[in-house]
Amino acid sequence: MVCTIASLNVSKEAVSITTCSSMSDISQQIKAIIPIQKYRYVMRFKILSAAVVLALLPMTVFAETETETETETETDINVNADLEEQVASSQPVILTPSNELEEGVIFSGYARYGLHYSDDIKHYVLAEGQLAGNATGRLGNEGNGGEFQFAKAFQNEGGALWDVVLMLENWSKYKINLESGETVSEYGDIALKKFYAGGTNVFASQPNAYIWAGRDFHQRPQQELNDYFWMTHDGQGGGIYNLELGAAAKLDFSVVGQVDGPGDNGNYAFTSKLHSIGVTDSINMSVLFNYGFENDQYDEDGDRTNEAKISAYQVAAVFDQNWSQGRNQLIVRYADNTDTSVYSKVADLTTLFVSVEGLANLDRHFSLAYLAGYHNSDTKPADEARTNYSAIMRPMYRWNATHSTWVEAGYSLVDYEQGGKNTAWKVTLSQNVTLNTFANSRPMLRFYATVGEADNQIRANELVAAKQDTLALGAMFEAWW
Repeated sequence: MVCTIASLNVSKEAVSITTCSSMSDISQQIKAIIPIQKYRYVMRFKILSAAVVLALLPMTVFAETETETETETETDINVNADLEEQVASSQPVILTPSNELEEGVIFSGYARYGLHYSDDIKHYVLAEGQLAGNATGRLGNEGNGGEFQFAKAFQNEGGALWDVVLMLENWSKYKINLESGETVSEYGDIALKKFYAGGTNVFASQPNAYIWAGRDFHQRPQQELNDYFWMTHDGQGGGIYNLELGAAAKLDFSVVGQVDGPGDNGNYAFTSKLHSIGVTDSINMSVLFNYGFENDQYDEDGDRTNEAKISAYQVAAVFDQNWSQGRNQLIVRYADNTDTSVYSKVADLTTLFVSVEGLANLDRHFSLAYLAGYHNSDTKPADEARTNYSAIMRPMYRWNATHSTWVEAGYSLVDYEQGGKNTAWKVTLSQNVTLNTFANSRPMLRFYATVGEADNQIRANELVAAKQDTLALGAMFEAWW
């Protein structure tokens, strides 16, 4: 979710060229007459001012469009429900017998790409050691990438519905994440993320169950505002979804291995989810349990290499509340010898994650998204033990069916058990142009400015000052289809 300052329907090329050239000219003139520190502050003020002006420009340019939409009804708030249903029906995550057979190859996916400009040491705002994803907020504070999926569906005379699915992915990989000696091409790596087959309506006693085998995105529940996958077990294996346990609940379970090339690396996970449990008319509950283990491994001489192998587990409860004007979700997850994935096992580590995320559509123009998180990591050595507190607010105002303005403010605090705190805050102003109205409509173009500061008293590189401020400008598209 990112991007620069573009001028939408008003001479984008002229604005971008003028801005870049004027920055260069001013840079040379000011450097000659002003000390470097003052120069930086002057430039920051000029750039931020330009960003705000350009971000707010469409509000004025398209103001009269709003009067044309005054006759819209309150049902406009839910317009994205139809769009999401269209996407889900054309490329469902898990097939059911009620899905209609789609002809040909179905192309679907998710992507975000754009420009993120900053002349600071830190281009993105974060507190070192934070645990809950992009804990200061993802808007105007995230990298590029995409997932591109192709699927083909089949149906037999008995009504069984099958699909074969392939997905390729391309995501930013930063130098800090590279393995020793590893390089990344100009356009990043392309990886085979999914290649599986599955079918539904294949068991007479369980017509809605979906059985699958292959390589898949697997059990990766995600929060929106911080882009946090609080569980992730992508891998290859097999299992069953939507096994009905009477009218009370449904059960998913699978066994998967962590991918290593075309095979796996010896780390395995049993994953399960008991879901569709109705607590009240508006609240549903899910319970998840995962167990991680590994096989015995040997070197070329036949000697055991993992004598000290350990296991790990996670247990979580999720409460989803839907109401006429929005939704809320409460997550509570406890893990032993691991954090987000039971593939990754660490002895003497326990973690507790508790978070509330929600969205309120206050009227047909204004909505508010919010998130609060608590993430504790108790580990040895104790100098790594810490707790991450985070909060994000994103007010969103819709000017009309095409244009909206978002402001996201986030704060992250990492409190180390043996002393020391890292903090970070950021605020992003984003002017958006989108297919339809309100928060979940895509594709979307974003033109944004982000300001923030991190104070990392506990940090990996002591040569870099603890306090780092960031000013970033960007332009990005985001879409799912």
